[in-house]
Amino acid sequence: MRVLKIVQSYFPFQDRGGTVVTVRPLARSLAKRGNQVTVLTADLGISDYDASTLGVARGPWGWRSEQDGVEAIYLPSLAHYRALTVNPRVVKFCMSSLDRFDVAHFYGLYDLLGPLVSYFARRRGIPYVIETMGMFRPIDRNLWLKRLWHRTVGRAHWRNAALIVATSELEHQELLDDGVPPEKLVLRYNGVDAGSYAALPSPGAFRAHWGISPGEPVVLFLSRLIPRKGADILIEAFAEACPESGRLVIAGPEEESGYRASLEKRAQDCRISSRVHFIGPVYDDAKRALLADTDLFVLPSRYENFAIVAAEAMACGIPVIITDSCGIRSLVDGRAGLVITREKPALAEALRRLIHDKSLYAQLKEGCRGVVAQLDWDILAGQMEGYYSTALGRHAEVR
Repeated sequence: MRVLKIVQSYFPFQDRGGTVVTVRPLARSLAKRGNQVTVLTADLGISDYDASTLGVARGPWGWRSEQDGVEAIYLPSLAHYRALTVNPRVVKFCMSSLDRFDVAHFYGLYDLLGPLVSYFARRRGIPYVIETMGMFRPIDRNLWLKRLWHRTVGRAHWRNAALIVATSELEHQELLDDGVPPEKLVLRYNGVDAGSYAALPSPGAFRAHWGISPGEPVVLFLSRLIPRKGADILIEAFAEACPESGRLVIAGPEEESGYRASLEKRAQDCRISSRVHFIGPVYDDAKRALLADTDLFVLPSRYENFAIVAAEAMACGIPVIITDSCGIRSLVDGRAGLVITREKPALAEALRRLIHDKSLYAQLKEGCRGVVAQLDWDILAGQMEGYYSTALGRHAEVR
């Protein structure tokens, strides 16, 4: 099967969030199963140095790479505003190259690249699926602009999709509630590349760097620094649950100006600033070193369609605490972690339980393996192949 994946941001731009983490391993697994996979994305700033280290070369449409059987095309960006980019070469790409694909797979919403490619896909008679990535309901920033997108460029793009992919039962139900036809909705979890975390670095390097003693519990928050993610609640709950010992690590890029400063002020007000470490974004080896020294992962988010980083923590054998507003809750609860309401008392109690109840901690740590086994990308790629075949079959019936 010849599959074109369209995504606004792709590796190596890991600071752009979950799409980068999701698209790449799924594309690789599909290629390993014998499919021809191309990723069409925007060039968000690949330099000549990046190109030499990543094996990227100039192609007719911009930078081009091929790794693990997956072709990636980075269209030059004429202009951009946050996640929106203007990519003039996309029109010529579609006119000359779109016919060589059987099916298209779009990730996320609120960009211009997706609607443009889907317009040509409809003209060429190529079916496509849309994976919403938890974006269908506008919840963060520029809400008026997102609603405008739905009423204008996104309308035909959305309504003509053969299938809509939800990545959790939570998102699936929300899409049904918002009027998506049930016959168009399919469910496929996000996966985790367990192999990337199978051999973590020897523990101790991160603790040594920050002066953390071997017996002191390390609680990790790893996500974008925006109010929805709940780092503010975690700081207060940590101060209550761990008044004298323990370290809280807050990692991730700041996406709302001044928000990190407000979190630092909250840690000062709670009188734990010396035990709260703000370390910024971490990737690759630095991320694995951090996870090797982490005892507990916490994400008290107001909403997550899935929570990929929780799956990554479980792949390292780290029990997690998440809220009942995280899509991965159905896999986690009672197996590899605790699911709580998004309130400080509930979070403080969960922290106390997992820090002090060694039997419960060991039970949940052991349960991580079973959850991660369900999130194997090779299994999920086979499921995705079936959905592509369904999209092709429905399109053939209509024609």
